[in-house]
Amino acid sequence: MSFNFDQEISREHTDALKYDGRAAYFGTKNVQPMWVADMDFAAPPAVTAALLARAAHPIYGYSVYPDSLYVALQSWLKNRHQFAVAREDIMLVAGVVPSLFASVQAFSLKGDAVIVQPPVYAPFFSAVTTAQRVVLENPLRLTAGRYELDFDHLEQCAAQAKMLLLCSPHNPVGRVWTEIELREILRITRRHNVLIVSDEIHADLIYAGARHTMLAKLASDSDQIITAVAPSKTFNLPGLGLSALIVINPDHRAALQKVFDSLHLGSVNPFSAVAFEAAYREGGAWLECLLEYLAGNRDFVREFLQIHLPKIKLIEPEGTYLLWLDCRELNLRDAALRDFFVQHAQLGMNTGSSFGEGGSGFMRLNIAAPRAKIAAALQRVQAAFIAAKF
Repeated sequence: MSFNFDQEISREHTDALKYDGRAAYFGTKNVQPMWVADMDFAAPPAVTAALLARAAHPIYGYSVYPDSLYVALQSWLKNRHQFAVAREDIMLVAGVVPSLFASVQAFSLKGDAVIVQPPVYAPFFSAVTTAQRVVLENPLRLTAGRYELDFDHLEQCAAQAKMLLLCSPHNPVGRVWTEIELREILRITRRHNVLIVSDEIHADLIYAGARHTMLAKLASDSDQIITAVAPSKTFNLPGLGLSALIVINPDHRAALQKVFDSLHLGSVNPFSAVAFEAAYREGGAWLECLLEYLAGNRDFVREFLQIHLPKIKLIEPEGTYLLWLDCRELNLRDAALRDFFVQHAQLGMNTGSSFGEGGSGFMRLNIAAPRAKIAAALQRVQAAFIAAKF
């Protein structure tokens, strides 16, 4: 099967955060938005068909999750990741970010330390700080253009911490942690009785040459692991707000359920449920074509930077559709760097400093868009470079 990822679909005036929220975020509408981590591609046709079929029934009342939804997720995890999950270990919840917040509340107390590994997605920090826990940073190390985990420092952190929030694959640096690295994380956290919440929302977005291993596959009975997965990044469904937690320990499930119940977050959106099931049941072919297209976009950006913008270095991604760009050779402070891209190149990206320590001087570029859009954005950057005499 083939799908047209070159098709440009206007998202203006659809209340899309990426487009209709850019004036509030960047101070101007006059930027091409390549920031928010959703795609400018149509969702898989099977998802749209399922939503239309459900919408055709004119009653949208209180709903339950059907058995077939659980089966679809179980089949996907088994076939795609060789990970067998029991039905009772699946908790369906309102998004991965709420799961991070709920987990911190469920498994730590005020004043407890929680490990994060910057530069990392900003809610990893806020999930800790809003609950009045202490952020304990275990920064990634950039060595010869590739990010690595600092295990010696992780060991020191684990001796003081209650939890680790793991981003796997990692947003924004694009690393797909190897099985060897994951086993070392488990060895350290097991030794210090640290619970891990593993955000694996990008698990399906892996480039050739890398392989994602679900952390819970490697666990022993004594390990404490909560795994978060969702179809939202894989199939471009983030606005539907449905994800799953894989929680093998029944005591952990009970603790999480108590937090979710306290917030009354148990209602079922019937449209989210049908989209979730259709994506996992019928979206495989679409995903394969998407991955090929994203790899082409990545290669296009790499070549363009090397030829036309050599002062910007691509940190080679192993997964995700988010590129981490090293702009430190421009010698601009973070605010000036952001302003340069917004005001001169008219391109809206995420500033690296928003991802914490180690992000200064970097920018995050979303390449889940038609290639013509990416080419136009890079050409504007090139013109801005020439004008600024970089």
